[in-house]
Amino acid sequence: MISKADIAGIEARAVDWLRRAWAWLKHLPQALWMQLRALPRWGQGLLAAIVLVIGAILIFLAQPNWNWARPMVASLASGRVHRPVRIDGDLRVHLFSFTPTATVGGLKIGQPDWGAKAGLKPYLAEVDNLSVTAELMPVLVGRIVLPHLQVDRPNVQLYQDKDGRANWDFSNGKNKGKPTKLPPIRNFIINDGHLTLTSVQRKLTFAGTVNAHEKAPDKTTNAGGQAFALVGDGSLNNRKFELNATGGPLLNVRTSVPYPFDMVVRAGDTRITARGRVLHPFNLGELAGAVTVSGRNLADLYYLTGLTLPNTPAYRIAAQVTRNNRIYDIAGIHGRVGGSDLEGTLKVDTSRNNRPYLTGDLRSRLLDFKDLGSLFGATSANAPQGAEISATPTAKTPARRLLPDATLDIERVRGMDARVRYRALAVKAIHNMPLRAVSLGIDLDHGLMILDPVEFSFPQGRLQGTARIDARNAVQQNSLDMRLTGLRVQDFIPNVGGSKPLEGILDARVKASGTGNSVHKAAASANGQLTLVMPRGTIRQSFAELMGVNATKGLFQLLTKDPHQTDVRCGVADFQIRNGVMQASNAVFDTGITRVNGGGTINLNDESLKLVFKGKPKKFRLIRINAPIVIGGHLSAPKFGIDAGPAAVQGGLALALNTILPFVNIDYAKDANCAALISDMPAKRK
Repeated sequence: MISKADIAGIEARAVDWLRRAWAWLKHLPQALWMQLRALPRWGQGLLAAIVLVIGAILIFLAQPNWNWARPMVASLASGRVHRPVRIDGDLRVHLFSFTPTATVGGLKIGQPDWGAKAGLKPYLAEVDNLSVTAELMPVLVGRIVLPHLQVDRPNVQLYQDKDGRANWDFSNGKNKGKPTKLPPIRNFIINDGHLTLTSVQRKLTFAGTVNAHEKAPDKTTNAGGQAFALVGDGSLNNRKFELNATGGPLLNVRTSVPYPFDMVVRAGDTRITARGRVLHPFNLGELAGAVTVSGRNLADLYYLTGLTLPNTPAYRIAAQVTRNNRIYDIAGIHGRVGGSDLEGTLKVDTSRNNRPYLTGDLRSRLLDFKDLGSLFGATSANAPQGAEISATPTAKTPARRLLPDATLDIERVRGMDARVRYRALAVKAIHNMPLRAVSLGIDLDHGLMILDPVEFSFPQGRLQGTARIDARNAVQQNSLDMRLTGLRVQDFIPNVGGSKPLEGILDARVKASGTGNSVHKAAASANGQLTLVMPRGTIRQSFAELMGVNATKGLFQLLTKDPHQTDVRCGVADFQIRNGVMQASNAVFDTGITRVNGGGTINLNDESLKLVFKGKPKKFRLIRINAPIVIGGHLSAPKFGIDAGPAAVQGGLALALNTILPFVNIDYAKDANCAALISDMPAKRK
């Protein structure tokens, strides 16, 4: 510790130093006078002239009327904002003070060079009067601190073209998207401000008022009793748009104390509420707050955020959002999308030439299976209608489309990059679709979207693979490679007579490519291959008999609910896909008592089915009807029936011969070479 003696010594030395300094200052004028007298007369005259000039300049600058400096000040400002600047009113400056002040009347800021071609009005901003006070000492060290800033009747007109070029970007193209950062302002007043915004890219028009008063006005005003208020409306994507942002007085503001604000945005069915803080007032690059978003479709947020989000059912999501210059952290996401919960984190980085890069990890504890279809553009109009037994399965009937027609907006996909992972830990499945878990990975890079992995887990078995959507060129290219392994068939079919009519393991693989910006268009132009393999299993014997159209034993077992089963030796189907038409070139279903061979087409353009399966028994059967099984109708509503033509021929022969011999089976099927059939199928290859 410092003792009293030490303090006394310090004081004594300080007093001695002050005495010596005072003595030197007393002799300074005399010393200067002696030096001046030593100068020659011409030197004394020159020095006197310099002093007079400096004095005249100081007296001139001390005058408040600086109208003579308007062109110079406007030129300096124009160089900083890269736009023409005019001062049509008076320029008043009080320079010689520790807090110099300036008042500018009739301030006008013009449009960028491209503004005239875009048909914009001559001025981006017009201000009737601008009054500013600065602190002198911070200026001397390169800082600007404004004790007072008042803007009277500003009229600002903002514009963004379809390519995202904005007239409020003052970076001259070198540092686009840099957040606005004003110098510290202790008292900020805005009187009767007007703001209009037109964004062709976001399909947004807005007109509003902005005011910042020293105290809150009456609550009956549009500001809602808040000292700061930005209030207005317009349209967003042809839907009504409203904005209401409010805060406290901008008085005695300190950069170390966050400034709180509230904001409500309504855009059609979308609603956003935020309770935020400007962490360092007037630095809009550092924000934080609690945000809640709700609406009918997450994809609609594109016009507000510039982010390409998937189609979804109605949602309500809350999160903590923090902005750190060009990086937005979205943490603590929680809410519901349709019937599914959603949680996780996201981050948006716009530091790469103002291009959004979205990364994150999202998950659902319980995913509602019905919400999955909306990701691919499916709606209730794409729901399957169910299969039916029909006497005329090949007849053309209207049916809803199963494959969605919703298009992928290529311009949106090209406008951002992403790397996001999603997992559903459990799935609320629908009847006969026992999905257990889902895992998706999305990578988007300048229009190239890769889905890897695409994985669906079942109680037994898994569907996994990758998909690729290339939207970098005029025609969108799509490819798919999916593999189904170890799927238990009985999990997907209903009980018949108290038990499953078919049991076994199914493997499959589809590898195809197509063009188009919707699921339907891609499928309608697809080329590739689909194979299905059932290496073993069991089937209700009555169904096996009926596949061979054994009218005696099959019907008897079915009617008596005979539970006896027979082995499925193998089942294979190979579809070659050409221009959206799936051609079954090798379809075999071989059981212990019958063998079924089939073929036909599935048209992915009109979604029509034309499949025919012919069954033969492997043993003697008294009566066998020669009636192939036919599957027609549409993908959303298949129709099952029989082709009565061959059976009619049998009946005609029986009538002509007056005997049942035409119905007696004498054509037996042999066991299929299952090992060879299975080994040739891509579904069983690694």
